[in-house]
Amino acid sequence: MPAWPLGLACVAAAAIHAGHDVRVLDLLKSDDVRAGLEQAIGDFGPEVIGISVRNIDDQRMEGTTFYLDGVRDIVSLCRERSSAPVVLGGAGYSIFPESALNYLGADFGLPGEGEAAFPDLVSRIKSGSCLEGPYVLHRAGLPPAGARRSIKSLDDFPLPDIDLPGLSGYGSGEFWLPVQTRRGCAMECSYCSTPAIEGTRFRKRTPEEVARWLGRRVEAGMRRFYFVDNTFNLPGSYALDLCRAITAAGLALSWRCILYPWKMDENLAEAMARAGCVEASIGSESGSGDMLRSMNKRFAVEDVRRASILLGAVGIRRMGFLMLGGPGETMASAEESLRFADSLGLESLKITIGIRIYPRTEVARRAVKDGIIAPDDDLLIPRFYMAPGLEEPLREMAGKWKASRPGWIV
Repeated sequence: MPAWPLGLACVAAAAIHAGHDVRVLDLLKSDDVRAGLEQAIGDFGPEVIGISVRNIDDQRMEGTTFYLDGVRDIVSLCRERSSAPVVLGGAGYSIFPESALNYLGADFGLPGEGEAAFPDLVSRIKSGSCLEGPYVLHRAGLPPAGARRSIKSLDDFPLPDIDLPGLSGYGSGEFWLPVQTRRGCAMECSYCSTPAIEGTRFRKRTPEEVARWLGRRVEAGMRRFYFVDNTFNLPGSYALDLCRAITAAGLALSWRCILYPWKMDENLAEAMARAGCVEASIGSESGSGDMLRSMNKRFAVEDVRRASILLGAVGIRRMGFLMLGGPGETMASAEESLRFADSLGLESLKITIGIRIYPRTEVARRAVKDGIIAPDDDLLIPRFYMAPGLEEPLREMAGKWKASRPGWIV
């Protein structure tokens, strides 16, 4: 599925709103990265270059692909062609702000949300003001502070337009335009990197503003949208208000979302269907009660089944997820998960073997305790948790289950 760079677009829109002249180069769509970058720098002559690092790696334990070597080449090319300072940001960068900044060799890093921080840093660079701040990491020696700049009101920075310079040309094939209506997650799942990216404080956009933005996109010809909020259904009152605002606007659209299978009810499922939801990803990650507790999930397997039944009853396609091999996993618990997922009648299921270890998570602490990593290991280079002795048996078992189930992906 083509990935429209939502984070980059939000920061670019904020910089334009702040009065800066902005050009965007979408390297995900570039056939020749070097030629495209050289031309963009030559034509525009930037005073500051921002690079959004969305992913560090592909999170696959077997045959892991590490993306930062390619990003480092891009930083080096920027240095060859321009004297402008290079600033890093993005979701992937925010998980590893210090080590990624050093690895990539950029000048500055802005971990967390960049809509306020980036325009402010650009203004400081341009005016020659003091660059030290609570949200700026600087390779030249300014001491980094632990605090990050967090946006209190998302409505202060409207969702970006898809026709931003350099970000047009999407809209056909399998493209679903990403939309984020809220940020922050306090669920504290044992493996999750979201708190490092968005924080734990829940913030949301006004439902009517989201509906108006969707309406403008529909008028421009867009019909498919992907709500990338980590927990679309939480809180339930906000999810209901959002669905009702979309329905009231009378928009002819289809959308997909990600659910935390907890506190789902019939009213919300029906409201989602009326508002145009056609697919929901159910983030259960396991079908074993013991493993759900190990992952610090707030829900039980009965909640997952209920969510699946409610969605199926209103015609919403369901995609499930299993993460096998984490702390406490056994062959028995893994088989329990596979049997449970199979019983739900999902339209598709994604199975992951092994869990990517991220800093400051319970999985990282458990990995240290179990001797998988050392306390001072730099997790920028991908490391994975796998219950001892289970990797090959899990792959074999998952492969056998998948063989007769075409909607399953391992």
